[in-house]
Amino acid sequence: MINVPKGTKDMLPSESHKWQAIERAAKKVTSLYNVKQIRTPVFEHAELFLRSIGDSTDIVNKEMYIFEDKGGRKMALRPEGTAGVVRSVLENNICESVPQKLYYIESVYRYEQPQAGRYREHHQFGAEFFGSELPCFEIELLSMAHMFLREIGFNDLRLRINSIGCDKCRAEFNKALREFLASVNDKICGDCKRRAEQNPLRTLDCKVPSCREVYKAAPRLNDYLCDDCKAHHAQVLKGLDAAGIKYFADENLVRGLDYYTRTVFEFCDGDLAVLGGGRYDGLCEQLGGKHTPCVGFGCGIERLIAAAETRGIEFDDSAPKVFVAAQCDAARAECACLTEKLRAVGISAESDLMNKSLKAQFKYADRQGFLYVLTVGEGELQSGVFNVKRMADGSVTAFDRAALVDGIKRLVG
Repeated sequence: MINVPKGTKDMLPSESHKWQAIERAAKKVTSLYNVKQIRTPVFEHAELFLRSIGDSTDIVNKEMYIFEDKGGRKMALRPEGTAGVVRSVLENNICESVPQKLYYIESVYRYEQPQAGRYREHHQFGAEFFGSELPCFEIELLSMAHMFLREIGFNDLRLRINSIGCDKCRAEFNKALREFLASVNDKICGDCKRRAEQNPLRTLDCKVPSCREVYKAAPRLNDYLCDDCKAHHAQVLKGLDAAGIKYFADENLVRGLDYYTRTVFEFCDGDLAVLGGGRYDGLCEQLGGKHTPCVGFGCGIERLIAAAETRGIEFDDSAPKVFVAAQCDAARAECACLTEKLRAVGISAESDLMNKSLKAQFKYADRQGFLYVLTVGEGELQSGVFNVKRMADGSVTAFDRAALVDGIKRLVG
């Protein structure tokens, strides 16, 4: 037997309602904010990610699935959603009119060690807003993210937020940080030694406990922010206060991708991060387009479901409504006809497809969780009176043929 590849997971019928609940919440909230869906290819030219994410990141160095196609082109499975969306926006000139607010729900691929909530194939819900450098752009995005998480059922939300500055002020900080890293070179891990040369800011994102302890004495990025970045960040925090979104400033938050500028953030439920993102004003230019400031976020759906279950959040698993059971072979055609009539008025319905006995049909309806069973036999066909049994308590309601569909519709609500 061939098994599922390591780091991947089947979405089984017993779990699908959880995914549907997340997607419903995403589509409901994005609709309220007038955010349109975009879908991009599962693979892109590898250069897209090398140029956008940064060759000093773990994603590029360790986790990307890169391959040559039959034409000898270097391709990659997308490891995150933003780069592909930006590429599509530029290629299709979507930002001819701004603002443009887009969202996606798609699979992403990273060759990392599988662990709880992390898979080599996972799925993300993300949003990207294009067109404005104003702090209100962050507030709009963060308000939507906050509403989405509340819609799922997260109630203990706090926002970790920081500013990592612009290219100008970050250059001064990187200079000071490089000097610090040189002084502690013998105390940091191999990855951090490499990052210290390529992109010193990445060292602050290291998860190695000994490195994190060393970096407590590192220069503070906030001390190097220019006046414009300080003013921008202050306006973002002011907007969060006005929106009633709880937050705390975290100077150690830098995120793991190179394209971020100024605002970076993570929404946490308790101590658990469930959604993150930030501003990336230079990415469109970096990928060959004109200057177009942007903000965005992403969240892993598998991780979100696991976090929700840890918090005791229950996902709506709507029970099927009506099973139409045949008492005899002569009733099967009528059962199929009634099933289609119920579906036509929006009622979830099913009839026997396996020529099972009436007893076996009731067992199936009970196992599947049907709320009601409509029984059709020779007596019902002759009299035109049909009985509908409520499975929860065994109560029976009778309807004439002419009133049957409307009666069931009222019954199931």
